[in-house]
Amino acid sequence: MRKILTLCLLFSVSPLLWAQNASATFSNNVNNFFKPVLYYLDKVLFWDPFAAMGLELGVKIPFIIIWLIFGAIFFTIYFRFINFRGFKHAIELAMGKYDKDGNDGEISHFQAIATACASTVGLGNIAGVAVAISLGGPGATFWLIIAGLLGMSTKFTECTLGVKYRKINADETVSGGPMYYLRDGLAKKGWKRTGKFLAVLFAIFASIGAFGIGNMFQSNQVVAQTIITFPALDGYQIWLGILIAILVGIVIIGGIKGIANVNDKLFPIMAILYIISCLTVIGVNYQHIGDAFGLILNGAFNADAAKGGFVGVMIIGFRRAAFSNEAGIGSAAIAHSTVKTQKPVTEGLVALLEPFIDTVVICTMTALVIIVTGLYNNPDNLAGTELTSAAFSTVSSWFPYLLLPTIILFAYTTIISWSYYGVKSFDFLVGNACEKRFGKRIYATRLYQIIFLIITALGSVLSLSALVDFSDMLVLSMAVPNIIGLLILAPEVRTELNEYMKWLKTEKMKK
Repeated sequence: MRKILTLCLLFSVSPLLWAQNASATFSNNVNNFFKPVLYYLDKVLFWDPFAAMGLELGVKIPFIIIWLIFGAIFFTIYFRFINFRGFKHAIELAMGKYDKDGNDGEISHFQAIATACASTVGLGNIAGVAVAISLGGPGATFWLIIAGLLGMSTKFTECTLGVKYRKINADETVSGGPMYYLRDGLAKKGWKRTGKFLAVLFAIFASIGAFGIGNMFQSNQVVAQTIITFPALDGYQIWLGILIAILVGIVIIGGIKGIANVNDKLFPIMAILYIISCLTVIGVNYQHIGDAFGLILNGAFNADAAKGGFVGVMIIGFRRAAFSNEAGIGSAAIAHSTVKTQKPVTEGLVALLEPFIDTVVICTMTALVIIVTGLYNNPDNLAGTELTSAAFSTVSSWFPYLLLPTIILFAYTTIISWSYYGVKSFDFLVGNACEKRFGKRIYATRLYQIIFLIITALGSVLSLSALVDFSDMLVLSMAVPNIIGLLILAPEVRTELNEYMKWLKTEKMKK
């Protein structure tokens, strides 16, 4: 099957080369097709309820951001600040202190968090933070951190449910995520039709949304940054895209085990490499560290009217955090559901580390690099990755070369992780039909993977802004059915948490 997928990708080279030559016309046609759909999605997700009530706050406050903030605050309070009191034990679990052989599942706690982090720690941590600071100033960093801390509780909730309602297949593989706890969890509450509707809705959003945030945007930015760093490669974009797609294909054929085996090695490397690079820039500009934190705190509460004031900066920070750590989106629960454990809460606790690593640590590092180098005002009006790269270049002209491998690793791990999210969502929708029609469920997986890889390669040459925006909208849309389910099933999670804490206390007393 690995050979078949590679051959399918190779046979796609001709149309891909055609796409490069006709990219402008093709891109315009696709963008024109998606613009009307995008218009109505924007009206729903970014509808401002405060403006609708006649309250003029000086900045647009999108419904979807309010929804994510509400969920994060609710779960933090409801679970009595599990994001803080469970932090130490979460690290112990991730390090394998309580791992046991014989548990159901496919991957370890560490592999699960590496895979989920690999999908969230991507170009949003480099480009997204730069965008947030460009729009909201240094103060957006403060709200980015707050959103990350609150999002830890949301991740805990969704990943606990992901394991609790997962399905162990006949071949001992695991299927789980919001699709399953929405369908089966709400059915237990007597809301069978509602649960099924929300599950299908989530799966549609995830399987299509993966094409934008999960591959097209990532491959496009990797190729663009490669060309900036090595101008001699200009004109070879499609070949770089095909290379990325082949490298992705080699890994994703193996399913979650293959993806996890790569991510648990690449993620620590890329995270450490990036953090060291950031600390080097910050260290060179150590005299500005105090001023940087002053700008962050002052800008968080005393932003000028041009940035929308206090509320405007807060919304910018929370919005960028939502794109970065995906807390409330539900995607991470798909990966975490495959972990080897008998106690769902253990994986919920491990998962709460994700927003901390992604947003509180890595996003803050990016922000400090931009602020201490004095580029937070973006005088040259640079785009996201270009602004971060410019900040790195203040140390040395060759320093951006260190940024390129980090960008490549960030994007690569994001692509392979999101391919799994898309596969599992698509399988939920059509897997049973494929099994009945063709006798093998795997056909649904292979079909999606082939399409995913072709779009990955296409992303290197096509400027499909409307399609990428459409996909991003669908990713945000995932939060609507997901958080509805989380709110309904939260009492179950609290029961599981209380029982686990009692068990843990007993285990510690035995030692």
